Amino acid sequence: MSAGPLYLAIDQGTHASRAVVLDGTGRVLSHGEREIALAHPRPDWAEQDGEEMVASIFSAAGDALTALGERRRDIVAAGLASQRASCACWDRKDGHCLAPLFSWQDRRAHEWLRQFEPQGETVHRKTGLFLSAHYGASKLRWALDHLAAVREAREAGRLAWGPQASFLVFRLLEEHPFFADPQCAARTQLWNLATGDWDPELLALFGLPPGFLPKCVPTCHPFGTLRIGDTATPLVAVNGDQSAAVFAFGWPEEDSAYVNIGTSAFVQRAVTRTPPYVPRQLTGIILDDGKSTVYTIEGNVNGAGTALEWMREGLGIADPVASLPEWLEAPGELPLFLNGIAGLGGPFWDPDFASRFVGEGLPWQKAAAVVESIAFLLQANIDEMAKYLPPAARIRVSGGVSRLDGLCRRLANVSGLPVHRRDDPEATARGIAYLAAGRPPGWNQGAHEEVFAPADDPALRERYRRWRAAMAEATGI
Repeated sequence: MSAGPLYLAIDQGTHASRAVVLDGTGRVLSHGEREIALAHPRPDWAEQDGEEMVASIFSAAGDALTALGERRRDIVAAGLASQRASCACWDRKDGHCLAPLFSWQDRRAHEWLRQFEPQGETVHRKTGLFLSAHYGASKLRWALDHLAAVREAREAGRLAWGPQASFLVFRLLEEHPFFADPQCAARTQLWNLATGDWDPELLALFGLPPGFLPKCVPTCHPFGTLRIGDTATPLVAVNGDQSAAVFAFGWPEEDSAYVNIGTSAFVQRAVTRTPPYVPRQLTGIILDDGKSTVYTIEGNVNGAGTALEWMREGLGIADPVASLPEWLEAPGELPLFLNGIAGLGGPFWDPDFASRFVGEGLPWQKAAAVVESIAFLLQANIDEMAKYLPPAARIRVSGGVSRLDGLCRRLANVSGLPVHRRDDPEATARGIAYLAAGRPPGWNQGAHEEVFAPADDPALRERYRRWRAAMAEATGI
């Protein structure tokens, strides 16, 4: 291995905690990984164990550093990418969890949220988010209403709550800092995009007491010291996982649509000026480093990787992923799939939408239609963004589900844009490492890239037209 500074990237995802060490060009030198459990104790509930998560990060990072040998002493900075809308409640004095970690997938309070629908536009304009139980506000209120440990900690003045990232920073770092980065703070639906801080009116709206949320600091900030064995490293960047992935190949291009397709899928357009109000999309902030601010207009597709998992039970296919490449290439017409798995996201926004097929088909044809629906939902978001932003020149895809060629080809053909896929399963880790490294030039420039050029596909375009019509009839959008 050549000499030079190294960077530790921690990617804490839904199903695993990963630690990746990269050099100053974005090349991966070592990695470690630990799987973590996701529990669904009741319908709409999704929980993770905070102690397991913390231990998994230390273990994964320990493996990555051990693999480096003496070069671990060349690590000069670290970054943390976290699940964005997941949130935690913990004891401010000793850090122990007062509740399970509430996954971003958790929707237990969605019925409770309905009472705030008259204030929905106000919430959207302030936070950039639609009222949704995926975000933190309703989860924190649920914890306050239902968990004695949370109420007791509040009464004793020891309550800490907020983004999962803030909990991890508190537990992982020697100084136990109580900080929140802008992106993860914003995903609580309590953070004001205009003021860059917690919004007192939103706290009051949701009935949450002030004084227990972390201090808001920039994305790039001296958070504290991460000690792994005999290696002490300053943590200097914290971001959401999907937001970090936008920086995987350096500074984002404003004429690209960034699509990350994992458990969920996200379309993001980067904007370096104050963004316009986009009524049916999310507005977020993915970087504030004290010098530059990058916002995004974003649409999400909840039924991406979750839809592939759904096939096992919903279609009775034991291992659909193994056969999907062949099924997606098979000729012939497919049924339409109106995909509301895990709640219908942008630009429709219907948490209770019932998934269904339109038209008949064999199980394999329905499986292909489910994948095709991911492309259609992504395109619906791209269409919506085009009403408010300059047209995109290309689509850049990443994430595990993007390895399906048939999905990328459909996205290229339905959008009329080239789809660029770089061989990069570490997009999130590379992105947070780029920020931790101080945005070095030439980051990750040598990566192999595949380009799916758009082709004329009248049958696909006609299915998309019929799918949009069916969605409009079902949702009114």
